[in-house]
Amino acid sequence: MNIQIFGTKKCQETKKAQRFFKERNITFHYRELSEKGVSKGELDNIKRVFDAEELIDKEGKQYRKRNLEYMIYNTEEELLEDALLFKTPIVRNGGKVTVGFEPNVWKEWIEDNG
Repeated sequence: MNIQIFGTKKCQETKKAQRFFKERNITFHYRELSEKGVSKGELDNIKRVFDAEELIDKEGKQYRKRNLEYMIYNTEEELLEDALLFKTPIVRNGGKVTVGFEPNVWKEWIEDNG
């Protein structure tokens, strides 16, 4: 398994995702979105599973702070420009991707790998 977790230090769901994999002794690579965003290639890989509209956190602070609810914008461009707009955590396992805390899906990944 090649687990990547994209999230932020302040996100409780991201912390729970990290704990999930740590408790199962599964190594993962963590990407802090406030320090380093998502590349176009990474976003394209995520978009194979999720539409860009599903990735933007319309309930989040950053969305409100930037007043995006009142604007017409290109979702993909905004996500590439400001990674704090993503719903988190984004967890990747090769070509498989989840958005949010999805322990049941992750358990399936572990079972399929075992």
